[in-house]
Amino acid sequence: MPNLPRVSGQEAIRTLERLGFVQVRQRGSHIVLKRQTPEGEVGCVVPLHRELAVGTLRGILKQARVTFDEFVENS
Repeated sequence: MPNLPRVSGQEAIRTLERLGFVQVRQRGSHIVLKRQTPEGEVGCVVPLHRELAVGTLRGILKQARVTFDEFVENS
């Protein structure tokens, strides 16, 4: 797997919204996103940091059940 791009929290949210996620709520600097799938509801939490750490972005994609390729294609 190639390296993940360095993105801000806001850029990650924008990309996830293109993939069908909707902002549900916010608590402090953390945004909760959800989307409906055939298997049920999938959610993830994105912090509004200027630059997300690579491990944080990887965890967000795992929570959201989004592949690296899907994320890069829609960013």
